Amino acid sequence: MADNDIFPVDDNDDDVVVTLDMDDGSEVTCEILTIFDLDEQDYIVLLPIEQDGKAWGDDDTVYIYRYFEDEEGTPSLDNIQSDEEYEKVAKRFDELLEEDDSDEVIE
Repeated sequence: MADNDIFPVDDNDDDVVVTLDMDDGSEVTCEILTIFDLDEQDYIVLLPIEQDGKAWGDDDTVYIYRYFEDEEGTPSLDNIQSDEEYEKVAKRFDELLEEDDSDEVIE
C-alpha cells in the first residue's frame, strides 16, 4: 500500500480525504478506503462522504481509479479505460472486502 501521508488531511480528522473534480464541474470529497496493487498497477478506492449535510450517491457507491506517484511522491489518478480492467479491479476489491472479516479496509 502506498504512503497516504501525501494527501491533505484535516487536522481535526484522522481520515485521509481527496476532492474529485467531476465532469459536470461539481466536486466530490472522498475518503480513501484502500490502495492496492493488481498486475503491477496500483489502484485507489474512494468513498464519497457527506459534505454540507448532503450525501453523495448511496451506501454502495465507490470510485476506483488507477493510482500513481511521481518521483517526488505527488499522487495522481487516472481513469480505468477498459471494462475488462475495471471488472478485474472491482473483483479484487470485493475479494479484499471478503478477506477482511473485521471491516478494517473500510474503517
